[in-house]
Amino acid sequence: MIRIVIIGTGNVASHLIKGIQNSDSLMLAGIFSRNPNQETIDAFGDLLFTDLAKIPAADLCLIAVKDDAISGVSEKLLGFQGVVAHTSGNTDLEILAKHGRTGVFYPLMTFSKHQRLELKKVPICIEAKNAENELLLYNTAVALSENVHRISSEQRRFIHLTAVFVNNFVNHLIYQGKVISDNNNIPFEIFSPLIEETIKKAFSSNPFNAQTGPARRNDTKTINSHLEILSDPLQREIYELLTLSIIKTYE
Repeated sequence: MIRIVIIGTGNVASHLIKGIQNSDSLMLAGIFSRNPNQETIDAFGDLLFTDLAKIPAADLCLIAVKDDAISGVSEKLLGFQGVVAHTSGNTDLEILAKHGRTGVFYPLMTFSKHQRLELKKVPICIEAKNAENELLLYNTAVALSENVHRISSEQRRFIHLTAVFVNNFVNHLIYQGKVISDNNNIPFEIFSPLIEETIKKAFSSNPFNAQTGPARRNDTKTINSHLEILSDPLQREIYELLTLSIIKTYE
């Protein structure tokens, strides 16, 4: 049984906590929350602690906090005897260098605290400097997910960058599309099959081959027509930049 302490109760931490609680080979030793609300207190009870100096003994401590807080939290965990790992996609392993045993445990997914998610399908990227620490991270990861990868800090930075393009930027474009449809009394739900098919095609036929639309055809008449009815300057700029990128890709 691998004993685990979770630092944080945010989006990533919440899903990891649920996964650990549902695992037969993992055990939740404690959960740190700096300022727990009543919901958190009721949910975790005796597992909850609010002083990092009183961290319980465990095999693994997962720091699941914002990137800019990892260093400060790490400094307060220097007495911890197990492996200390963070869950960030864009933070180097070396930020934990003051600890004797370190690692990275990065779940590649968009997390929302109360959103249902099948953790078994979520890719988990692990990194450690020696075989013993890596084995502990690997055994923890496979207890939570069927999709585990050994990834270096350099690779993980590019994974995180790619994730911003394919998730954060795509979601924002979908939001901008919803703004346009809402402003023109168009039910946004009619775009659901189109969005689903777009994602499906990107993986079934390669996104390069799947590209369609006026920019792909270099249809300047349609492009100019769209620009004429875009009243928001920022939306126009987004449209023009993405159109230019598509045209250059297929020149």
